[in-house]
Amino acid sequence: MKTISIVTPCYNEQDNVLNLYTQVRDVMAGIGKYQYEHIFIDNNSRDATVTILKQIAAQDSNVKVIVNSRNFGHIRSPIHALFQAKGDAVLGIVADLQDPPPMIADLIREWENGAYCVLGIKRTSEEASLMFWARKQYYRIAERLSSIETIQNYTGFGLYDRKVVDLVRSFDDPYPYFRGMIAEIGLPTVKLLYDQPSRKFGITKNNWYTLYDIGMLGIINHSKVPLRLATFAGFAGAALSFLIALAYLVLKLIFWSTFSVGVAPMLIGIFFIASIQLVFLGVMGEYVGAIFTQVQKRPYAVELERVNFENGFGYPKTGPVSLPIQTIIIPPPSDLPASARL
Repeated sequence: MKTISIVTPCYNEQDNVLNLYTQVRDVMAGIGKYQYEHIFIDNNSRDATVTILKQIAAQDSNVKVIVNSRNFGHIRSPIHALFQAKGDAVLGIVADLQDPPPMIADLIREWENGAYCVLGIKRTSEEASLMFWARKQYYRIAERLSSIETIQNYTGFGLYDRKVVDLVRSFDDPYPYFRGMIAEIGLPTVKLLYDQPSRKFGITKNNWYTLYDIGMLGIINHSKVPLRLATFAGFAGAALSFLIALAYLVLKLIFWSTFSVGVAPMLIGIFFIASIQLVFLGVMGEYVGAIFTQVQKRPYAVELERVNFENGFGYPKTGPVSLPIQTIIIPPPSDLPASARL
């Protein structure tokens, strides 16, 4: 009998994990014919997420929990959980319920029909329209710069055959761009469109830094164009400077007594060239930083605790999950680790 692993990364999702677990369990019970495991990996949450997950795991042996020793970020922690999954297919779904759990049945059906990857593609989103527009523009730019065909409006929500997971592992990338790896592998893929709902509880963990991080990672992992743009810009700047200098020389020879070069053009030129240099120095720094990360070969995450991993796969449990009422204390922002405040 084939098995399904469902992987969910968490960070401060105390208001969502129980709801997500219940919906996933009900979907798997409706399918009926698969044994499954649901792996939650907690990235050192500061609220009651871990407590709630342990209480769920105590009542359902199919739920497995990994607690990280610290916050390992939005790239390394999810991939670590993915590699702990043992199912014949692995399904990734976020904890904030913006990936609709009812679609799990559709993902599994397409996998049964022979697809190695079944990807959820955002058709629309209830998030801010400006943000959704900006994401679409980024995907278009990344598509044009990339050396491979990328997958637009795809955030990682989907189902992956065991062969795909093993291929991703073979990349041996310490800071992987998972979405790009799926495009790089190129096995038969089915795309299912969905309308992304807004987050109902909690606050998003994505901020400008995390979005920039994953966005830049997606570009530098699949394109040398930014580096070559620096070379082209250098040649173009040199040619433009020569033409401007030649024009000034001609004007000075023609209007020798009245033509004055002035200081302003020199200052503008200096600042323009300096800004171009800084931009491309930053681009080269991104590539050097990626090389440095590869050389370090640090682990994806260090586990503080594991729950229920001694158990195998099982059929979905039935009945309600009762959790004791607790007082939840959330520390003020100043007490959060630096990695969580970025």
